[in-house]
This record gives sequence, structure tokens and C-alpha cells, in this order.
Amino acid sequence: MKKTAFFAALTIISGFILVSCSDSSTDAEGKGRIKMYLVDAPAALDSVIIDVLRVEVNSELEGWQVINDVPGKYDLLRLTNGASVVLGENSLSAGNYMQVRLILGDDNYIYENGIKHSLTVPSGQQTGLKLNHEFTIEPGSLYELYLDFDADKSIHQTGSNKYLLRPTVRVQAVVTSGTISGQILPLDADASVWTMVGDDTLTTYADVNGLFKLMCLPAGNYSVNIEPGNTAYQPKTITDVVVYAQQDTDLGVITLDNN
Repeated sequence: MKKTAFFAALTIISGFILVSCSDSSTDAEGKGRIKMYLVDAPAALDSVIIDVLRVEVNSELEGWQVINDVPGKYDLLRLTNGASVVLGENSLSAGNYMQVRLILGDDNYIYENGIKHSLTVPSGQQTGLKLNHEFTIEPGSLYELYLDFDADKSIHQTGSNKYLLRPTVRVQAVVTSGTISGQILPLDADASVWTMVGDDTLTTYADVNGLFKLMCLPAGNYSVNIEPGNTAYQPKTITDVVVYAQQDTDLGVITLDNN
């Protein structure tokens, strides 16, 4: 199924992101700030709605602290190809932190071929989805995080035709990550684009204009694989693609050959 990013409806994270700032009030209080962005990898569904009640972080000294307690519902499939939404932002005491926790509500669901299906959260995760990520808040600074949901890996269909939500989320600091973008032609290639991040496969789809963006990539060297959905075209792999922190690596126009 063709995926289209909704760039106009959501906050777009640019290739160059300011990751620190100075605030005299937080300096005086010995506090900094944290800001979290939610992004997603595509899935073969119409929409995936998650119900987030609260976002927290865990401090060595102060335990769990609330970053955002305003409930929100997010369509993960709108958060692809460079689109994102702010999941939470708040001030924190300077110090070391170990975990992020999402408290999910009961109203999670998907639409598949126009039909709504409820998503059940297993009982073990109803007390919160804990994500291990160590970070330090410095006085007067802003620390930014991507929470990269993988909708395709997070949704599981049971034998009784029920759907379970076992969230798979990758946490990546903005300060150490970059992006890869480009345009795939011809437009009717209907291409997916993927690369490996450690043992994980990170995938996106070219939109109706052939544009794509792979998000939340740690700085390093990558091979970018392009798989046309249209069998009239050949797949292509671009090797030695270098990603720099806080920058976008633009591959330009990539033209696929005919079979």
C-alpha cells in the first residue's frame, strides 16, 4: 500500500536542529529541559492510533518524573518521512537519567482496509512501556530525544483475529543523529527505502512525489536499499552513505533502471 507523509499537518524536524540553549531562569535553579519527538516507521495499514496518557523519565536521585500528563492520541502513520510530533517537553533537575516511560490508555486501535480493530495492550505493559536510555541533563541546556515507534513490528495479529500492541520503540538523541533523504524516479516505481541501524531495519516509503527521508540515524556509514513495488523497475543499493550528526545527507534524484 502506498504511504504518503503528511508534512503540512505536523511539525517537521529539519536537518539542522538546535540542541542546546541558555535560559537564565533554569541556570539559576540548576535545571535544564527535555523535549521528546515521536516519529514512526511505516506499516501496511491505513492508520495506527496510540493513546498516550503520560510521559515520564526516571532519575537516579528523584525517581520517576512527569514530562507530559496531558493525554493525547497519535496516528503513527502520519509521522513518517520527516514528520514528527512533540510528545512532551518540561524542565528537569540537572543530573543523570536512565529510562523513559510511556503510560498508555485503553483506546488504541488500527484501521485496516477501512475497518477499525481495537489494539489490546498486554497486562505486563499496562503499568508503562519502559525504554532504556541513559542521558544527562545539564543546567541551562535543552536535551532532545526521538522516540522512533515501529508500527509494523509493534502490532501482532493473534489466531483469534485479535490485535495486540507490543510497542517496539527505538530511542535516539537528536544531538547524535542525522537523516538521509532523496527523490526516487520514476514516480510509478512505488519504492520502499531501507537501511540497517545495528540489528534493526529502518524503512520508509517514497511519497507521491518520490520524496523520502530516513530519520533518527546515528552518525555513521550506511548502505541505502531501494526496493521498487513496481516490478517493471530494478532495485538499487547505494553504499558508503555518510550520515553526520544534526545534518541531512541528500542523495538527490535516484533514477531506477527498467527490468
